[in-house]
Amino acid sequence: MIGTGELILILAVALLLFGGKRLPQLAKSLGQGVREFKRAVGGVEDEEPSSEPPKSDE
Repeated sequence: MIGTGELILILAVALLLFGGKRLPQLAKSLGQGVREFKRAVGGVEDEEPSSEPPKSDE
């Protein structure tokens, strides 16, 4: 788990690399990407076949 000190260091480096104006845009893009990933994973789980064996028409 990341501690408070490491998190502050990561945020400071990101601020230095990308600047104050670009950082909110990057955070928004990251949030949208995570949301889309969760939606895609949820869609895959919904499409899994049930554990029941298929019924035959005999």
